[in-house]
Amino acid sequence: QVQLVESGGGLVQPGGSLRLSCAASGSFFSINAMGWYRQAPGKERELVATITTGGTTNYADSMKGRFTISRDNAKNRVYLQMNSLKPEDMAVYYCYANNYYGGYWGQGTQVTVSS
Repeated sequence: QVQLVESGGGLVQPGGSLRLSCAASGSFFSINAMGWYRQAPGKERELVATITTGGTTNYADSMKGRFTISRDNAKNRVYLQMNSLKPEDMAVYYCYANNYYGGYWGQGTQVTVSS
């Protein structure tokens, strides 16, 4: 079983930056991909970015150039650096990880972009 705990969300002004962190814990088989998804009110959960154990990244088109995903395999942590934030980036951001046995989600962290 994998537990994922996100941190780093909060209130930021448009154009500002935030860094989200996610820590994986528990007794688990090796984690493969990790990533971030988000869900805004009234909308479906959508991909933000993913990263493999080897460091291969994948971004949603609207995040390319503004968001950067990274991970520390030794610590089982994944990070999301978000720059040039826009009001439309406001959502609950969820950490995701998968391994041989399945996929796991964190509880989410709120990101609010407002002046």
